[in-house]
Amino acid sequence: MNLLEDIMVLDFSQFLSGPSAGLRLADMGARVIKIEKPVSGDICRELYVSDVMIEGESTIFHAINRNKESYAADLKNEEDLKKIKLLIAKADVMLHNFRPGVMERLGLDYETVTSINPSIVYAEVSGYGNEEEWKYLPGQDLLLQSVSGLTWLSNNNNDLPTPMGVSVVDILAGAHIAQGILATLYQRAITGEGALVQVSMFESILDFQFEVLTCFYNDKNQLPVRSAVNNAHAYIAAPYGIFKTKDNYLALAMADIVELSGLTGCAELKKYTNKSVWFSKRDEIKKILADWLVNETTSTWISILEPADIWCARVMNYSELINEEGYKVLNMDISVKTSSGLQITTTRCPIRVDGNFLTSSKGAPLLGEHNEQIDKQFLINGKKISENNF
Repeated sequence: MNLLEDIMVLDFSQFLSGPSAGLRLADMGARVIKIEKPVSGDICRELYVSDVMIEGESTIFHAINRNKESYAADLKNEEDLKKIKLLIAKADVMLHNFRPGVMERLGLDYETVTSINPSIVYAEVSGYGNEEEWKYLPGQDLLLQSVSGLTWLSNNNNDLPTPMGVSVVDILAGAHIAQGILATLYQRAITGEGALVQVSMFESILDFQFEVLTCFYNDKNQLPVRSAVNNAHAYIAAPYGIFKTKDNYLALAMADIVELSGLTGCAELKKYTNKSVWFSKRDEIKKILADWLVNETTSTWISILEPADIWCARVMNYSELINEEGYKVLNMDISVKTSSGLQITTTRCPIRVDGNFLTSSKGAPLLGEHNEQIDKQFLINGKKISENNF
């Protein structure tokens, strides 16, 4: 479904945060033109997160830049910059994630761009926003997880601060800027006016923690304390956590401790009849439960707990997950084809509209692959030749 048909996005962003927003807009049917540096392109083309490469480039580049076009241009070259400005005149959205000051130096700041195209939606992702204190610090995922307090929420109380094993800040910032772009496009459809949409990765990861930060704000700034035993959430009482079983692991969410005692046969838990102590004595309770659950298999516990509507789940790795029918029926993995004809498996957009998936079989572009096509459509010798709107 092309929900954003006729919307043209110029995506100047690199790495993950901005490109993930561009990916989502492309999934929704927008035409996303990725503006890249000649020769090297988006640095993410060589950002290897594993030893797996696709056509000599990183897997993450191919995952996050599928269904886009690539236009190579040197933004410091006067002729290339003229071409870019002509494209800006026809664009609906412009997206970047450069550090503060970079676009001003290139002559592509908000004021300049809106003088070219007053109705454009100008979207920018920064590391820490434009306030002076931290504005020039590198907006890198691990660093932002660390300064935001997020790393003090995972792992057990006596362990080191622990980051999430995924680029959560980048992806959240991308989701937030995409939301802002969509809302502003709706406003523009009514008023005809564009706007400046800004998201900082720092604010995104703080918003991600609204639940625990609200507790902190309203608890006289008492720091969250991770459970020392099987921690899964700093503010949730026992039995919340992941437990070793005889053959694997079992995740337990919120549950009545006395009911859990009866279902599992763990008599030692029967004494915790007072719900008010399930948080203060969570380590004590979870230690008893951990010592008990290890005596039976995960399947055994699931067969007892699920029928009683106790919130529990097996803990699966990817290999186990993809063989489950619950995963298969989602058709979450899709195949896309690169310009060279290579088939790549990746994840699809999670959004459905009227039961329809938002998918495309188009893989990530080669660097500058669409220069000739775009030049013919919009430009000739630096002059506009098409009056058609996109």
